[in-house]
Amino acid sequence: MQTIENYDFSGKRALIRVDFNVPFNEQLEITDDTRMRAALPTIKKVIEKGGSPVIMSHLGRPKGGPEDKFSMRHIVKHLSDLLDGATVKIAPDCVGEETKKMSESIKPGEVLVLENLRFHDAETKGDENFAKQIAENGDCWINDAFGTAHRAHASTAIIAKFFPNDKMFGYVIGSELESLDKVLTSPKRPLTAIMGGAKVSSKITIIENMLDKVDNLIIGGGMTFTFFKARGGNVGDSLCENDYIETAKAIELKAKEKGVNIILGCDVLVADNFSNDANSKICPPMEIPDGWMGLDIGPKTIEKMKRAIEESGTILWNGPVGVFEFENFAKGSHAIADSIVAATKKGAFSLIGGGDSVACINKFGLANDVSYISTAGGALLEYLEGKDLPGIAAVRE
Repeated sequence: MQTIENYDFSGKRALIRVDFNVPFNEQLEITDDTRMRAALPTIKKVIEKGGSPVIMSHLGRPKGGPEDKFSMRHIVKHLSDLLDGATVKIAPDCVGEETKKMSESIKPGEVLVLENLRFHDAETKGDENFAKQIAENGDCWINDAFGTAHRAHASTAIIAKFFPNDKMFGYVIGSELESLDKVLTSPKRPLTAIMGGAKVSSKITIIENMLDKVDNLIIGGGMTFTFFKARGGNVGDSLCENDYIETAKAIELKAKEKGVNIILGCDVLVADNFSNDANSKICPPMEIPDGWMGLDIGPKTIEKMKRAIEESGTILWNGPVGVFEFENFAKGSHAIADSIVAATKKGAFSLIGGGDSVACINKFGLANDVSYISTAGGALLEYLEGKDLPGIAAVRE
């Protein structure tokens, strides 16, 4: 398989699938350029090695054709600034003769941005003819959009067949896969997974897959109350999925069979209303009074989870353990983050993944104190579930 390090880009057009689906304000100004900055090393590598990057991405959710507010032209100036003033041109479309002529006339070091891929329905349908037309704008294909790697779209997977010997991963996908493999394939033991969030139903496949890999499974957030009810407890007005009670029982049984240590709370911070200013108190998780709901873990649980985390060699955190958006119910998630940082400083490898977990670690100002933060969303979740991602398989085949 080709790699971005060993490939000769000299005089070639490198068609790079990036994830530039960035947020804008009402003045069409970029409000968060994290995804653009993440792709810079790949773009710069092509330029350094004498090639011309041809950038393609989707932006927003246009319906039925071009919409100016979703045009890639709005990212051109900022991309040029990020590339220290490099010449960045915008194509009128992502396919067609005019776009093809622009890509063929691009000079080494110049950057061409194709128009929004999703201005064409054929992109999300994975249309092979559309993929072939996009492919005409490059001499090689680099997939660097891990956030869309779980989609078999024209630009993320189908296009690979037109570059049988000239396809590779960019640095974003490369670092994501390397970091995920440190957790899933070759972890330093013990491996602790912290699964939080509201619902068992949204994490069931991940939990089942992780039971074959982890030593400790910490379960937090709203989903814990399904487990407590499955044990015969009273969870008051806490979030609980009654349809998944048998599933929770099966998970605990499977964990026991595999020797996995499941860690649930031993106390809970409950509130009489779902608000930051609600009355609150600590109580046993199996004895939550009616009219009260669990919104965070209690102090004894914090200490219990902290011990397991700080003794770990590898840590995966996916989902907060409380309603961290409310200041009065963020203490548990903050403590989890602090424990992960402490373990990382002692040599553990820590990976934070999933939107809420990333928001959490950013809110507490600890993003630079963990090993790796994945912002991939759906692709990350499907990878953790053990699924093959079309955008990854297309390069590896």
